[in-house]
Amino acid sequence: MLILGIETATEQVSVAIGGHEGVLGVFEVTRGRRHAETLVPAIEFLCRQADIEVQEFGAIAVDIGPGLFTGMRVGIAAARAMAQALRIPMIGISSLDLLAFPLRLSDRVIASVIDARRGEIFYAFYRQVPAGVQRVSEPRVGRVDDLVADLLGRGQDTVCVGDGALRYRSEITDAVRVEFAEQYLGHPSAAPLVQLAHAKAMREDWVHHANISPMYLRRPDAQINWETRSGRVS
Repeated sequence: MLILGIETATEQVSVAIGGHEGVLGVFEVTRGRRHAETLVPAIEFLCRQADIEVQEFGAIAVDIGPGLFTGMRVGIAAARAMAQALRIPMIGISSLDLLAFPLRLSDRVIASVIDARRGEIFYAFYRQVPAGVQRVSEPRVGRVDDLVADLLGRGQDTVCVGDGALRYRSEITDAVRVEFAEQYLGHPSAAPLVQLAHAKAMREDWVHHANISPMYLRRPDAQINWETRSGRVS
């Protein structure tokens, strides 16, 4: 089964095609927040280069977050539209899972950390298991102090990955000793998305396009800004 993976939860737009042969092609670009202008041409380009017609896809995989609200909406909306048009199922994977998966051979605890803006981060912890990685904490939104407190409380050798970890690297290292993944792993990628989705597809662990639910963890920035201006929040 061929799977199209769409990832737009952070500043990066990432598209991949994969199946039982592994990842067949990946397109990635970081251009601020121009997700809507970049995504469809990226899909068309990757399909041309891989000599694959969209009708060949058996499922659409999409990053369901957490992440930047606008980017998530663009990716999920495009994935839903394609799945509906092609009448194929969807598979949703968390952006935090996608960050952790490339570090599946590490013997350390993995802290996936995404920059949530407004001085906040999205994060979760993972550990290595034979099939890859397993989440050992629920995804949450908080400040870097909350992450540091969790790291200190766990007291385990940890590797931090993600743009949130990189942005707050100095604050983290001032308080606790941890390792950091390479900068090129700072954004979730559609390559591990199609890998993880293919394993789910083999178990027929998919959903109808109408049942894909984004993982927001907090309200959209536009709503927070409106409430702040109207004096509803301090």
